[in-house]
Amino acid sequence: MIDSKTILELLKYGERINLECKKAANKLPNSIWETYSSFANTDGGIILFGVEEHVGEKEASKRFTFVSIENAEQIVRDFWNTINSDKVNVNILKDANVGTCKINNYTLIWIEVPQADYRQRPVYINGNPIKGTFKRNHEGDYHCTEEEVKAMLRDASDSGNDGGLLVGYTMNDIDMASLRSYRIEFEHRNPDHVWNSVDDLIFIKNMGGYAVDRSTGKEWLTAAGLLMFGKGIAVRERFDNIRMDFIDESNLVPGSRWSDRLTYDGTWENNLYNFIRQVLPKLVQGLQRPFRLDGMIRIDDTAVHTAIREAVVNMMIHSDYLITGILKILKTDKGFFFSNPGNLKLPVQDIYEGGHSIARNPRIQTMFRMIGLGDNIGSGFPTILSAWKAENWRKPDLSQNEELHQVELKLWMTSLMPSECMEYLRNLFGLAYDHLSKEEQIILGTAYLEREVTNVRIQSILDIHSIEIGHILSMLVEKNMLLINRKGRWTTYYLNEKYEINSEQLEIADIPYSEIEFKNETDKRIYEYIQVNGFITTYQVLNITNIRTISGATAALRRMAKAGLINKIRQGRQFIYQLK
Repeated sequence: MIDSKTILELLKYGERINLECKKAANKLPNSIWETYSSFANTDGGIILFGVEEHVGEKEASKRFTFVSIENAEQIVRDFWNTINSDKVNVNILKDANVGTCKINNYTLIWIEVPQADYRQRPVYINGNPIKGTFKRNHEGDYHCTEEEVKAMLRDASDSGNDGGLLVGYTMNDIDMASLRSYRIEFEHRNPDHVWNSVDDLIFIKNMGGYAVDRSTGKEWLTAAGLLMFGKGIAVRERFDNIRMDFIDESNLVPGSRWSDRLTYDGTWENNLYNFIRQVLPKLVQGLQRPFRLDGMIRIDDTAVHTAIREAVVNMMIHSDYLITGILKILKTDKGFFFSNPGNLKLPVQDIYEGGHSIARNPRIQTMFRMIGLGDNIGSGFPTILSAWKAENWRKPDLSQNEELHQVELKLWMTSLMPSECMEYLRNLFGLAYDHLSKEEQIILGTAYLEREVTNVRIQSILDIHSIEIGHILSMLVEKNMLLINRKGRWTTYYLNEKYEINSEQLEIADIPYSEIEFKNETDKRIYEYIQVNGFITTYQVLNITNIRTISGATAALRRMAKAGLINKIRQGRQFIYQLK
């Protein structure tokens, strides 16, 4: 349930891409259904009736105003009657998703639209999926293209995208060297499997790479068979919209753009099996491999190696090979970047939690799994998270670009707050940085390391609600530490690298110890004691100095507090003194 406090926080700190405000003073607005469709087909969102948004205003207090709604109960009834009619193809709301509340004597209506399950998409209006399907981007609600609608319809099927028959493509289009290499791996992993004794055609049929058209009785390769084992020219002929690219930008020689690259150049058959077998050794080259024995067998694999394999396999089994895009892998000195065409079938949070397995290409997934690559029980991404957490590296960033129809995974091999990051931020913000909360410091550190931050990215790092993150981001903007880059309804934040430290921030703690001028040796001893122990009391002053009375110790501490060296703080029944 949403209350008045939540709405006020949402209007002040919420992400506008997931918020739509409408006056709806007298009746249900027609545009509500486009927004309902767009939220359901994207990441969900909240619709507010009785709130007018003033486009162009930057201050939250001026960006929204409340308006009076007449007959709120009737508007709610009209909404339920319409959503349960043939206006929309599916109602994904429950009673708890719609309600009213009062703010300053204004009655508001709120509608919380969740993200639709992939089996329910596309959610469309007016009985026409091609003309009535909407999605959400930084500009607001937009009509989906026919290709976007077709992609959602394909994804709604649990049978996957890679089982379609490719008429005219036969075993003559299979690169036999790739298939032979795969079968050797298969037999090594499954030495007693009955498929080891069958011929190549039966084997590839059993793997889901070849099937029969029951209407004609003819047999053709499936998309999985051609993509996995096809000759390069056949793959490019049928899937000319897809490219595979690996770039190694680590250990660069001055003047060079990359140290290694794998793209189609005519020297290899560019199918998925060949690509992954050539890329994996390049990716893990340079990673430390501890020597250990399991019985008499040397085991030199690590959790990081396993995680990288999972990342490559995930990219391939979740790609949409029927749209234009690139399977791109980038290796740098700081980590890895994976990108593939398509959108996520599941919410990002579900993927982070694990236990879900909805591969877009289940036959390709099975082919990899049978040679020990990848998993099919939803533990692939948690495996990556676990490996990175064990190394104390920054949390992997999984995101999607709805406009480019592209999924990205960034794996940094750097700590969440490396020392050079904290040093830079302390030099930039001075004493003010040390007065920030842990969450604020992490947000600034992420902005420094990744060049910008968003509410969504911080949610994956801190695991707190988006409104709370919005509040923290707003406070950092007010402190002039972060700057805002608004693109319609989408907001990114970046460091204010021209931040100026105010004179009142130049406190004694910013001055190097060697430059502090102490009034006498007693003050110096007290200061050094607090540096080591964290605080001091009047009785401890008596123990470390030549002062013999409580009044004398109190006088010395007051003198140092007046000079701006220490602060007096109550702790229980007594006072302690700490460095300012």
